[in-house]
Amino acid sequence: MLQLRNVSVKLGGVEALRQISLNAGERRIGIVGRNGSGKTTLARVIAGLQVPDAGSAEIDGRDMARDRKAALRSVGILFQNPDHQIIFPTVEEEIAFGLIQLGRSRAEAAREVQTILAHFGKSHWASAPTHGLSQGQKQLVCLMAVLAMRPALIVLDEPYSGLDIPTRMQLMRYVDEVEARILHITHDPESVRHYDRVIWIDEGRLRADGTPSELLPQFEAQMRLWGGRDDLSDLAG
Repeated sequence: MLQLRNVSVKLGGVEALRQISLNAGERRIGIVGRNGSGKTTLARVIAGLQVPDAGSAEIDGRDMARDRKAALRSVGILFQNPDHQIIFPTVEEEIAFGLIQLGRSRAEAAREVQTILAHFGKSHWASAPTHGLSQGQKQLVCLMAVLAMRPALIVLDEPYSGLDIPTRMQLMRYVDEVEARILHITHDPESVRHYDRVIWIDEGRLRADGTPSELLPQFEAQMRLWGGRDDLSDLAG
């Protein structure tokens, strides 16, 4: 169970999140909002990477920002740009790093790396240089690294942005097969239309919460309205 209690965050003097509270236990949850709405800040809070100025983010009763070991075991995060996430020169080293952080021996980590690579049919990637992979391949490596750690919750922060359509569809299929709970942060309603629940964040606040069929038409209508206003302001300028 993910529980947010009155989470507020200021970044550079600006309120990025304003008293966000929710309980979430569904298997697939989408968080939508336009750029700058606070979605990425929320992702970082949930993953324990951003300490809130007020309130708390807990998974199964453990505070993610104040219990780093619990955060490592409970939640994994996949960022929009894999180049901001990958730090090791080879695929096997990248996947093994998180396992070693969890206390696995190097031999145990090596075995688990081979298991996850084989599961995705990528055993031949083990010694491949990460810098030579395509963006989609790098994103898959990041997903495998997260899955190898077996978190209860995986936070996806715009993971399909910048990918071509075939690569995006392939990665979406991989994600749909994941057993862990998914919290998917996106500005694209199509990617979460089949989810169990959708939460709409706007200007750092929780604007709406419901099923995709209830919430997404409202979100899309508002996006069209804002888009029309942007077009009019562009013409005026």
